[in-house]
Amino acid sequence: MRTELPMRSIRDLEIAGKRILVRGDFDVDDGDNPRADSIREMVTFLREKGAAAIRIIGHTETKYDLAGQLKGEFPDAEFFAGLRLDPREKENSEEYARELAAGWDVYINEAFATSHRKHTSIVALPQVMKADGKQAGIGLRFEKELMKLTEVWNKTGKRILVIGGVKIDDKQKFAEDMKDKFAEVLKGGLLPGVDKRDDGMDISDAAIERYKQVIATAEVILAAGVMGKYEDPNCQKGTKEVLTAIAESPAYKVAGGGDIEMAISTFGLTEKFDWISVGGGAMLVYLGTGTLAGLEAVEG
Repeated sequence: MRTELPMRSIRDLEIAGKRILVRGDFDVDDGDNPRADSIREMVTFLREKGAAAIRIIGHTETKYDLAGQLKGEFPDAEFFAGLRLDPREKENSEEYARELAAGWDVYINEAFATSHRKHTSIVALPQVMKADGKQAGIGLRFEKELMKLTEVWNKTGKRILVIGGVKIDDKQKFAEDMKDKFAEVLKGGLLPGVDKRDDGMDISDAAIERYKQVIATAEVILAAGVMGKYEDPNCQKGTKEVLTAIAESPAYKVAGGGDIEMAISTFGLTEKFDWISVGGGAMLVYLGTGTLAGLEAVEG
């Protein structure tokens, strides 16, 4: 398990006078969120370091035009959100990578949430650029993700896992593979073995009380996924009470994944967490294996 962080971050690279290509993350529902802010922070940082040109590339599967909004905020930078419109993006294509790399000096990965996938812009692109003698590294948000997540294993004390949601395969595997790392695993959502209400849309009142008691004894908490269909006011009790118990705990607490991030925000608890990761799947892969495909492509 990785306990030390890679050193190949943007802070270690030569930026002044260079043309910088950043793999960002435009896959958002609005322009006020950590993924959007990570791009803003990156462009500002690169400007301050004297970059000659800046291009942010990424994908989006939502209707929100974050690239268009950011172009208005930073007219001197380029923004392209259409990577997945080309089928070669998901094929980890060297040909597509060379097209994307043409004319750029430095590659920065600032798309943590996608970095567990072996896609062209995540793996082949930095590999091609490094093979041509160019620089590659991870971005500011990516670096902070690794620092905050690594603390889940580095900190001592009673560690518990709160895990749920509807995307169950990877989560169930993580819960099984990592069970010896946690004193307790508290399951919700569609994971097997959950004590549910009769309608199956939320954990039972008995489960809620037991989970709150366990959370009160924790010193490190990793939360990945919601307890039930929290979007429905009639089914949000489990998610709300469990997340509130986590938020009020003095433990080191980390959460990750789109559903849990939205739930935490809905219940006004964001500021009470030590870290909320932008990527649920990437978070679990990194914590489970100590690496990511995108990280290996930059480091190797």
